[in-house]
Amino acid sequence: MLHDLLAAALGAHRAARLTRSLHVPAPLTAPADACSRGVVAFALCALLMEDLLRRVPEGHAYTEHRLLHGHRTVFDHGALRTVDGPSTGALPRGYLAVERVLVPLGYAVDDTYPLPRLHMTGRAFQHRDLPADIPQLFVSELHLARLSAEVQAVAARVFGASVDPLSDAAAALLARLQSDGALPLAEAARLLPALVGVFDRHHALPSLADYQALLAESSELAWISTEGSAFNHVTDRVDDVQALAASLRGRLPMKDTVEVSASGRVLQTATRATEVLRPLFGADGDVVLHRVPGSFYELITRLPAPSGGVDLRFDANNATGIFKMTEA
Repeated sequence: MLHDLLAAALGAHRAARLTRSLHVPAPLTAPADACSRGVVAFALCALLMEDLLRRVPEGHAYTEHRLLHGHRTVFDHGALRTVDGPSTGALPRGYLAVERVLVPLGYAVDDTYPLPRLHMTGRAFQHRDLPADIPQLFVSELHLARLSAEVQAVAARVFGASVDPLSDAAAALLARLQSDGALPLAEAARLLPALVGVFDRHHALPSLADYQALLAESSELAWISTEGSAFNHVTDRVDDVQALAASLRGRLPMKDTVEVSASGRVLQTATRATEVLRPLFGADGDVVLHRVPGSFYELITRLPAPSGGVDLRFDANNATGIFKMTEA
């Protein structure tokens, strides 16, 4: 059913190209009368991965390199950032802006991870039906109250006019998906682009002065000001991240080290963030093309957990180290 949904939403050629690069769990390919919440959740993650690969040439090069050697992407998780503050316009504050979409898709918060050095909190959303096979979402929120009053005032100016991308029609389909657990193919195909639209920037680009004021206190807040809640990174689950990272250095711009969790069971590294140009307004009102960090691609190895299966948890120190990829 997943192939049918992606083909209905994207067209057969684009859908085939996307699924060619992904390891697709067998339960999601079985024929069915309707699209389950798991199918819709995986399709959403696949489209968000496709968007990131379009924005991150290093991720696209990595994916093609792995395919050439017979490896499809095992999509472990995607990550995004939100703003927790009183001035987020029409958007719910913080992680609530995306939780309202994820819960109807079958996700629930598995654990919460304090990130005090970043003034943030991360939440791991895990799918209740196929937790090891449907990508997790690591949703972080930046707490404006922990920053200076001056930066809070700038943030209110930047994020205060945010619009809500979720239409009433899409919300109604989400409510039906939550109550019924599935949607007919045609309705799921209509819902999918609306869900993708939630993971984007929903405020105007900041002025150059406002961007620099945010950057002075928080690289992460400055990143959100230009990139919004687009996927910050997607992650391929691999057998040996240490060996793979070593083989990629010199071919791709990689992080110098591999982050290892306190348990020793979760190992992560990443490409460096792609630099992108964003049109910001200068002091004289002219548009200035300013180079800022965009998104990146991550690799992760998950070793077996004591209770069995791979260890699906995250690690706050690992996350903090990975977040440094987008420092300006």
